[in-house]
Amino acid sequence: MAADTVIPFGFESLPVRGALIHMSQSWQRMLRDHDYDQLFTETLGHAAAATGLIAQSLKFEGAVTLQIQSPSALQMLVMQCTSDLEMRGMAVADTDKTAANFPELTNGAHCAVTVDNGERPYQGIVEIAEESLAASLEHYFSRSVQVPSHIVLLANEELAAGIVLQQVAGQPIDEDDWNRLKFLIETLAFGDFEGEAGLELIGKLFAEDDVRVYEPRAVNFRCRCSARKTEDVLRMLGEDEARETLAELGGIEIICEYCGHRRHFDAVDVERLFSENVVPAPDSVQ
Repeated sequence: MAADTVIPFGFESLPVRGALIHMSQSWQRMLRDHDYDQLFTETLGHAAAATGLIAQSLKFEGAVTLQIQSPSALQMLVMQCTSDLEMRGMAVADTDKTAANFPELTNGAHCAVTVDNGERPYQGIVEIAEESLAASLEHYFSRSVQVPSHIVLLANEELAAGIVLQQVAGQPIDEDDWNRLKFLIETLAFGDFEGEAGLELIGKLFAEDDVRVYEPRAVNFRCRCSARKTEDVLRMLGEDEARETLAELGGIEIICEYCGHRRHFDAVDVERLFSENVVPAPDSVQ
């Protein structure tokens, strides 16, 4: 199977640009420390593919965060991808509620897409469409960003993948051509990713068009948790609560919800943490 990549491309005779994303190793690593059911896995995978497709278009160093919060079974979903295509994500379920499909999973949900360039983050609110996350993002791009888009997303426990087509601003396209492209990408299936899911797949999908394919970019799972950030969480918890937990349990364990990394704090660690003029622990490398 092809390496985890995003492949940008454009049409020579049509004012349309696109990108294809395929993740297997990085996607499976994201799932490794979680026990999501099929619907949660599919929804998180759709979010991973979509966030990667958005992030690959950034023209500056930054990150894209897609976040869903709801009063339904999907309590929270967070997916983040940097401009270097380093990705992490997780979802939290309300164990008292069940869902049989995407509308039930996200009923009453709020979804936000935040683009952060390190200075002034921009956040757009995405209205959740009953059909799918892909349909929700199509509405967002067309109405809020004025960029008509076609999006297809696929995910299971082995693969997270997708494709986006977007019209080039200020250049009209024949409606029949635009609808034809939509029909073509809607034929995308899991089986298309069994081989070299790159040039061959793009050529197969758009056999009747002249397509220029650009350099593939690697996608990687990377969590940016660190010892220092974990200590900050403990400080926010407060000294009294930290010492009470230590006395009750004999130690404190904090688990990163993104990567599953466990960090343990004993009495010496807690004493150091809340003492003045101490040297902070070095960041860990994930």
